[in-house]
Amino acid sequence: MTDNSAISHDSEKNDFPWGPATGVGSMPGGDAREAAKTVAGSFEDFPFLAELPARGPGADMIGRTIGMLVELYAHVEPSGWRISDRPGRDTRRARSWMGEDLDALEEFTQGYEGPLKVQAVGPWTLAAGLELRGGEAALGDAGACRDLAASLAEGLRGHLAELRRRVPGARPVLQLDEPSLTAVLRGQVRTASGYRTHRAVDRQVVESALRDVIAVHDGPVVVHSCAPDVPFALLRRAGAAGVSFDFGLLTERDEEPIGEAVEAGTVLFAGVVPSTDPASGALSDPGGSVMGVRTLWRRLGLNPGTLAESVVVTPTCGLAGASPAYARKALAHCARAARSLADNPE
Repeated sequence: MTDNSAISHDSEKNDFPWGPATGVGSMPGGDAREAAKTVAGSFEDFPFLAELPARGPGADMIGRTIGMLVELYAHVEPSGWRISDRPGRDTRRARSWMGEDLDALEEFTQGYEGPLKVQAVGPWTLAAGLELRGGEAALGDAGACRDLAASLAEGLRGHLAELRRRVPGARPVLQLDEPSLTAVLRGQVRTASGYRTHRAVDRQVVESALRDVIAVHDGPVVVHSCAPDVPFALLRRAGAAGVSFDFGLLTERDEEPIGEAVEAGTVLFAGVVPSTDPASGALSDPGGSVMGVRTLWRRLGLNPGTLAESVVVTPTCGLAGASPAYARKALAHCARAARSLADNPE
């Protein structure tokens, strides 16, 4: 990326009208219209395209993204998704469900203007979760990783264009889901036998592929991981405008890179609302949900007045494992917690 494009990207990022709260991506159940209605009703300022993995293969995180790929196809084996020579039933089903989801989103966002988030699996989690013809993950083949990233980039370009066509007033936000990223960097992704792990991928290679995929979108890109040890500094260097994470998994060693990211203009998508039904059956009060965010701000010596513009409140992860009733409550709670953060930053 040239210096000029980097400046342009940063300017877009800093001027972007981020909504105060949104969801991570997945929702329970299999009714696309019901999910879209819930999302649009919960987040008037920052809706997202709901994912419904309960429908089965093709609606799952990996399969859904495979349906977006250009000139790369896969089918379902007992061990997971595996590269194919041509599009088969599983790929067609993934594309059909994506069409249903977009139809529902379009219906419930008529006249909407503002940020609108769509999610896809990032290049490294995709490489860790997609098998080559021999059964091993694409992660073990550098050439396959490059091909996969290029196909993903091209597919995302088309997906974002489709979103703009359906919701003309939208300002698309692309979220790349990378829950396997830390394992890829540390050499912790297991081989097919389960007895070994794939070699760690060089950080510069990881950063470069992410940068290439991020560059296909002329708006902001958020990278999401609800795993521990999110590599904040690497994601910022790769061009991520925001980082989405489970706030409860942060440790002291995360604080310095988070402080640097915030000062550089990176938006934090702070996962503070439980993504599955709490054992107690009740959520804490909205102010209590964001108390940790306020505390972190004080520890880092950041200006409390910047909290509302630097933080988007989300659940800790996707809501696919929640009951439908709790999922609705969790989304509404995120919106209330965000208001509490804006009204009482200190």
